[in-house]
Amino acid sequence: MLTTLILDFDGVVVESLPLKTAAFRKIFSFAPEHLDEIIAFHLENGGMSRYDKFRYIYANILREELTAEQEERLAGEYAGLIFDAMLTVPYVEGAEELLGDCSRVLPLYIVSATPEGEMQEIARRRDLTKYFVRIYGSPKTKAECIREILDETGASPGEALFVGDAPNDWQAAYETNVRFVARIPPGDPNRFAGRRGVETIVQNLHDLREYLRESICSSRSRTP
Repeated sequence: MLTTLILDFDGVVVESLPLKTAAFRKIFSFAPEHLDEIIAFHLENGGMSRYDKFRYIYANILREELTAEQEERLAGEYAGLIFDAMLTVPYVEGAEELLGDCSRVLPLYIVSATPEGEMQEIARRRDLTKYFVRIYGSPKTKAECIREILDETGASPGEALFVGDAPNDWQAAYETNVRFVARIPPGDPNRFAGRRGVETIVQNLHDLREYLRESICSSRSRTP
């Protein structure tokens, strides 16, 4: 029986990936010869914190030293580009219905790679905190956050489900032995092929709600 539902935020609750990709493209526009590789890395590692992405990009793509001052400048520029837009970016189809439905019958959590204070403020200003027991973000890893949730709820890994849209999300589920469902928007490549333990792939949260219907959520509340 499923007793705990954990959701990534970007690409699972809101359609924010195009916004964040555009912001990455802008802050690294000073390196046009590396931009395609940088964006490819950003897209492949959607569940990674922006700071870890900056460090990888500098060390392995730009092959330059990243000072603390440069890192904070990049982070500030990036946050400035995305924060206000994150308050109005559209929900993934079905997200509001799923949150309203499932939050009545079991504890919900957000586990995001966004810095925790920023993630909590976005959720507060979007009036989402009412749905979640707790909202997690970086610098903790997603695996660390999931382990905290299991400790807090007393749920076994088999009673918890993590819904993510990136291979890093799958990795966090794999490391903690919780169940995993992948969200892949229509037209996007399947980055989960060959990865063990992906229960199903959904295009939107209407699909996820239907998948969960017989075990939780609507099966208890009987909402259409």
